[in-house]
Amino acid sequence: MLQQDSNDDTEDVSLFDAEEETSNRPKKSKIRHPVASFFHLFFRVSAIVVYLLCELFSSSFIACMVTIILLLSCDFWAVKNVTGRLMVGLRWWNHIDEDGKSHWVFESRKASAQESKTVSEAESRIFWLGLIACPVLWVIFAFSALFSFRVKWLAVVIMGVVLQGANLYGYIRCKVGSRKNLTNMATSYLGKQFLRQNAGEDQTS
Repeated sequence: MLQQDSNDDTEDVSLFDAEEETSNRPKKSKIRHPVASFFHLFFRVSAIVVYLLCELFSSSFIACMVTIILLLSCDFWAVKNVTGRLMVGLRWWNHIDEDGKSHWVFESRKASAQESKTVSEAESRIFWLGLIACPVLWVIFAFSALFSFRVKWLAVVIMGVVLQGANLYGYIRCKVGSRKNLTNMATSYLGKQFLRQNAGEDQTS
């Protein structure tokens, strides 16, 4: 069951409570959604392969551009609406209320005792690896196109950065919660490091 909390403009739920409840339970490494896992990587990897090799097989820039944009669009829809929900229990979306105000919603599924027994660690790794690695590659392609003066490809590469970066940002927000939670995490981490450093100095003195 997907749960959500409400803020002024965003709604999100942290996964930390669910992780604490299920940390002592073994996780299965079997891929439970092979089709979703396949398409999670297929469209984004295909877009990268077409970008790298299309000039070898076609002299038409328009055909290459349209193919890449279609693959990126299919990837954006599949990852946002299907694979995130099935593979890691996360979902983000936007809705406009009756007053015309836009609301971003970031949801995470709090695992029940029954669901936690079937959590697939392999699917989670596939999901996050594909979600993070591909936008990084598109950023590298953007700098490469910029410095090599391949201006005509710059728009295509920026499209890849925007579409895949949007999914990455949305799922990170689902995973860690709101910006306030991010700040609290950073403050807590720095505080722990400071205390450890002081404890180490006290022991050596």
